[in-house]
Amino acid sequence: MKPLEILTSIPHWAKATVDTLLSSPAWAMPCRLGEQNCTMRLDAVRPTDTLDLAIRLENEDHVLCLTDNAIFPELHAIWSARAEMPEAIVLALAEKDCGPLFQLLENALHRQLQVIGLFCGEAETPAIAARISADDADLLSFTLTASPMLKAAFGLLRYIDLTHPAVRATTLPAETEYASFTVPGADLAALAPGDAFLLPEVGSLPPRLVVDERFLLSEGGVTAWKDDGLFRVLASEPTAVDVGTLFDHADADDSPFSVPAPLRNSPLKLVHASKTIATGRLDAIGSQSAFVVDAIA
Repeated sequence: MKPLEILTSIPHWAKATVDTLLSSPAWAMPCRLGEQNCTMRLDAVRPTDTLDLAIRLENEDHVLCLTDNAIFPELHAIWSARAEMPEAIVLALAEKDCGPLFQLLENALHRQLQVIGLFCGEAETPAIAARISADDADLLSFTLTASPMLKAAFGLLRYIDLTHPAVRATTLPAETEYASFTVPGADLAALAPGDAFLLPEVGSLPPRLVVDERFLLSEGGVTAWKDDGLFRVLASEPTAVDVGTLFDHADADDSPFSVPAPLRNSPLKLVHASKTIATGRLDAIGSQSAFVVDAIA
């Protein structure tokens, strides 16, 4: 599985609403400002001194608020005197300077942008506060009134930064699996303390982790897990795996994963269909590792 496939399989992210995605500190949309590859984030400080443009995105009216920035040289030169200048001149300078930003918004929203004029007053619709950066340096920031169309275009799972700690540090429950096998019904009915199951896998095959009953993490990488109906011998105590570990080991060729083999007398449990059938420990019968039953659950 690829990291994005893993993320889309985790309910917290797969079922996240548009508003949840947009408010996540991990939201980061790749974009281009002119010829420069950039990233847009929605964590900008809301500015107070702005040039407010009334714009139209297809059939929706919005307000785009720009800040003073040397990246807009013509506007920067007249910024302090813009209120005294004719609207037509200010708009012409905005059209000249802000073309790359307008194109960026058109590409991101898949809507044609048209500048209507200067906007005066308070915008009634809540706005997003965005900043655009490249190579960890901020290039510009702006606010733009939001709408269901805009949120739907921006609020996509693919814009969640998989390297962000808010994603990678999320932990999922996991079970260490040492062996799996079938148990005949008659043997299961007669199971009692002192009985044993030979475990040829221990020492010959590396253990693996079943994460959130959703992923299988092994030396082969990360794959989707599905209960195959077998009886499974697991470590008695559950563990936890962070999502970053799944990402890091998604491709076994890049970063092979391994779990230490259990030690003798390690507490184990026999599980079937997510239900503990028996508890016991790792022992040996002759030269063969075995799960010795101590108690029936």
